[in-house]
Amino acid sequence: MAKKRIVVLYGGRADEHSISCVSTAGVLNAWNNDKFEAIPIGITKDGHWVYGGTDPRTFKLDGAHMPTVEITPESRPVVLNIGQGRDGFLIGEHEGFFTPGASENLESLGHIDAVFPVLHGPYGEDGTVQGLLEMMGVPYVGCGVFASAGCMDKHYTKILLQAAGIPVAPGITLDTRRYDAASGFRADGEALLEAVREGGLEYPLFVKPSRAGSSFGVTKVEEESVEALADAVFEASHHDWRVLIETGIVAREIECAVFAPRSGEAPRPAWPGEIVLDHAAEEDQFYDFDSKYTDSTASHVEVPAKLPEDVLQKVRDVAVRAFTAVDGAGLSRVDTFVRPDGEVMVNEINTMPGFTPISMYPKAWEASGIAYPDLIEALIDGVLD
Repeated sequence: MAKKRIVVLYGGRADEHSISCVSTAGVLNAWNNDKFEAIPIGITKDGHWVYGGTDPRTFKLDGAHMPTVEITPESRPVVLNIGQGRDGFLIGEHEGFFTPGASENLESLGHIDAVFPVLHGPYGEDGTVQGLLEMMGVPYVGCGVFASAGCMDKHYTKILLQAAGIPVAPGITLDTRRYDAASGFRADGEALLEAVREGGLEYPLFVKPSRAGSSFGVTKVEEESVEALADAVFEASHHDWRVLIETGIVAREIECAVFAPRSGEAPRPAWPGEIVLDHAAEEDQFYDFDSKYTDSTASHVEVPAKLPEDVLQKVRDVAVRAFTAVDGAGLSRVDTFVRPDGEVMVNEINTMPGFTPISMYPKAWEASGIAYPDLIEALIDGVLD
């Protein structure tokens, strides 16, 4: 039987570019090469689609180096012909990269059976690439346009979940486009404080961009302060003009991997896991970017989380309800808060969760009985049916 030919998209224009590169290294190094032919296509930070060049299997995060998709002498530009559908992935000559229309001699990459978009954040996890593939009629792994767009924007995720009766963290949403950037938003500090008071929010606060991931632009504000709040909102605005301010919840952060590789099948939850921070002396530390990806000594994963079984089952139930409420497909990681009284609140939904060696999603399924290579194979098989 001929191998199925799968395009693996990685990199992208989002802040999570390097995380996508390392996730892709994990996926390709666990790939079933007897069954699937991988066709890696990288996307540079400025949006060029690239075939060839640096082998993404070699990417890794070591703290000092953040891997990126670069145009090398061996790279060739990828051109899409929407009307040709699965036969519409074409490559041009290297010299045509920066001159539109310069590559007149296009070569087909051949028939493509499906796409695995291992892309995190905006311009990849937000429905944009999904919409492009829908127009081409190309099957792809993961959530569709609506779920991808809705879950990329934390503001609208909250609206969807609240409509489904699922508790979320109290918060307010700001449009920062009208604020005074020249002062770093400090000229708007009193108005920001008043908005927090009117929203009934309690300190500490977490200030975050609505459409970003991997803790980019997230700041913890410990107490009422014009300067601290303005600085936090200004930092978040560098990643998105829509900014959320949320009450810091006294709870444990428990993550649940959800799996539904075939259309129409009931989603399955893994055993919920917890990221345990190992810097015990730093009591106020939160799970920031370095803890997630660059410092392997900062934290470790516990699956299942050390909670009573009835609470773990409640997290699983809420995760499936949330996945269903946003019309999820393929896979997602539902991040929850579990309060001391057992209440479960949803924090956010990641429709293409990280696949790095220390990421929760593959670890949760490994602990729940599905090995990493089998997980990847099932996700691809699910869209080929």
